[in-house]
Amino acid sequence: MAGFRLSPEAEAELDNIWLRIARESSSMDIASRLVDAIYERFWLLAQFPHMGRKRDDDLAPGLRSFPAEGYVIIHSIEEDDIVSILHVVPGNRDIASLLGYS
Repeated sequence: MAGFRLSPEAEAELDNIWLRIARESSSMDIASRLVDAIYERFWLLAQFPHMGRKRDDDLAPGLRSFPAEGYVIIHSIEEDDIVSILHVVPGNRDIASLLGYS
């Protein structure tokens, strides 16, 4: 059965996203809805692991990306089509530089 797993970095990034949105909006509900919407994309990727853009040329071999609510999910496909969520980064940033792939 396919599924997903979060890296410690992705978990920390989601926590930071929640905290930043909660502070900026003064609403824990808004922050929670955003993070929940990102998690929905994780489940979608678990069902269809080959979705998203291949990032072999600009990030690293085997990496893929998928948009989620203004963020980009960086992931890879492991054995048995398990999706490994490596990072969740702002979509308006230079991802290669941000993650040290450039």
